[in-house]
Amino acid sequence: MEKDIRAFPLPDIDHSYDDASHIPREIFEEASIEQNHEDVLLCDSLNTKQRSTYDEIMATIRSKHGGLFFVDGPGGMGKTFLYRALLAKLHSHDKLAVATATSGVTAAIMPDYLLRIGGGMEEVNGDSNVRIPDEICVPYSSDAEKDLHTLIDIIFPDLNANMADKDYITTRAILSTCNDCVDMINMKMIDMFQGGEMVYHSFDSTVDDPHNYYPSEFLNSLTPNGLPPHVLKLKIGCPVILLRNIDPANGLCNGTRLVVRGFQRNTIDAEIMVGQHAGKRVFLPQILLCPSDDEMFPFEFKRK
Repeated sequence: MEKDIRAFPLPDIDHSYDDASHIPREIFEEASIEQNHEDVLLCDSLNTKQRSTYDEIMATIRSKHGGLFFVDGPGGMGKTFLYRALLAKLHSHDKLAVATATSGVTAAIMPDYLLRIGGGMEEVNGDSNVRIPDEICVPYSSDAEKDLHTLIDIIFPDLNANMADKDYITTRAILSTCNDCVDMINMKMIDMFQGGEMVYHSFDSTVDDPHNYYPSEFLNSLTPNGLPPHVLKLKIGCPVILLRNIDPANGLCNGTRLVVRGFQRNTIDAEIMVGQHAGKRVFLPQILLCPSDDEMFPFEFKRK
């Protein structure tokens, strides 16, 4: 933005956080990470576009003139694979390279095995299919209720003993392709939390419906994309995720993960779990929401 950082009222650097070698602590810790030998060899598996980007970035680093690069592409195109190859190569040459992420989700997609699949390095059968390891599969039976409880126990082992652990709560999730399944799993999970529950009901309405063609009972039964259900059951310690930007400057934006700490009549007392605002206590107010898909219904639907 063509501004000088000295024009902003930033605090002075506290050198007491640096070590005796005068290397900033964060950089020193990053440089001390032991390198994975397999990562160093990733550069040999780059595709044509990855190799072109890799070579250009490495050439700029060797020139010592500095540079800024923006690598763009849809999910699954191999951007993270490229980043790992660059970081490993630089670290193997005793250069400092610090990897950062702007969200907890981004920081969590670095493993698990998924990168080996995306990079074509995982073993496949004659049909180019990857066999999922037994240790990350949940056995299937004809009892759907039993299977769901097994899945919950595996993803959230000893739930009530660990519910106060921030890392435990924020690093686990059960995903589903259907909203109805999500709501059903959420209800089961809430029932497993200890303590009394708080039940909130939404106020649903339509615009320009003077003849009451759409009664409230019908509107209450709807759960369109992007909206919470009419009946919202919560307990102290359970995680929640914001669906709208309420106050982005203070960390309350779409996708923010929080843990419920208390209840009021029209607000929820919660604690932000990840990001630069982690640990901050906030009050989540009631807000007016509309479906993300305007053409989902033949009327304009609103839920508070």
